[in-house]
Amino acid sequence: MKQYKVGLVGIGAVGTEMVKVLRQRKFPASEIRILATRERDEEVAGETFHVLEAKPEAFDGLDIVLFAGTEGSKGASKQFGWEAVKRGCVVIDNGDDFRMDDRVPLVVPEINPEALDKHQGFIANPNCSTIITLMGIAPLHKQVPLKHMTAVTFQSVSGTGRAAIEELDQQVRAYANGGELAVKAYPHQIAFNVLPQIGSAKKDMPGFTTEEAKMTFESRKILGCPDLKVASTCVRVPVFYAHSIAIHAEFSAPMTPEMAREILAKTEGVKVIDDLANSQYPMPLFTGGGDDVNVGRIRIDPSVENGLALFCCGDNIRKGAAQNAVQIAEVMIQRGLI
Repeated sequence: MKQYKVGLVGIGAVGTEMVKVLRQRKFPASEIRILATRERDEEVAGETFHVLEAKPEAFDGLDIVLFAGTEGSKGASKQFGWEAVKRGCVVIDNGDDFRMDDRVPLVVPEINPEALDKHQGFIANPNCSTIITLMGIAPLHKQVPLKHMTAVTFQSVSGTGRAAIEELDQQVRAYANGGELAVKAYPHQIAFNVLPQIGSAKKDMPGFTTEEAKMTFESRKILGCPDLKVASTCVRVPVFYAHSIAIHAEFSAPMTPEMAREILAKTEGVKVIDDLANSQYPMPLFTGGGDDVNVGRIRIDPSVENGLALFCCGDNIRKGAAQNAVQIAEVMIQRGLI
């Protein structure tokens, strides 16, 4: 099997997980070259890597470059992404800077791998909550087209990065010890609370946040439905890993729970957990660290014609970021695109 020289820009929560996923999936990498803001040594999953300073010449000789920016972080791919392409690399970007760029495919490999075929060297990873949502709804849409989708997300603090993970941990410990709960990563305390704001106010969508806008526009692009009606409310919850999404969908024809379960049970990367009588349903507690998106609570939504409700849960750092990016590279190799 051909071996590839892989670059990785950023070694935070997502970058660290990318290294783990590359190793776990036995990606054919002859080299993993980690680039960051400064040169240093970093230990990841028992391996020591010599991290190089990210600068244009550091991309020379690489075949694939994964940009591992935590959701919402800016700068690295804007500064170096297209430069890496010019130097012969295929770029897969976890950030949101180029997701809606017409030159850039926005890809979930199980859903729209064909979008990669006309790539121009730069591919975008969708938003973590969009990926997890569409893993549950896209297989159904392929059978019976969607008319409308409403999503309410319950997003873990790892989506913000290491500082937020540490803050939740520290707040819980402080609460247990009767201490003061320091607030830095979020505008309010996250422990024992929920924050109905992820991202900033979207200027051209009054009342909505930038995270909610991503759900709308990214879903349309991935599904190839520019007029699809999408509404969402994105909520940060005191969970370390895994995002959950409650979805209410309206289809163009009947989609029964039985049909949905049968379709999803055959979908790669999806696990159906749906036994309400025995309290079996998707939960972050059992989804974090896993590769599959779990789907359950599948039922008729009687508020609309041809309505269906379901609940999805997936690890935002793995399938919602690192794993999806590595899967994109794998599919590109399979399709002879690298």
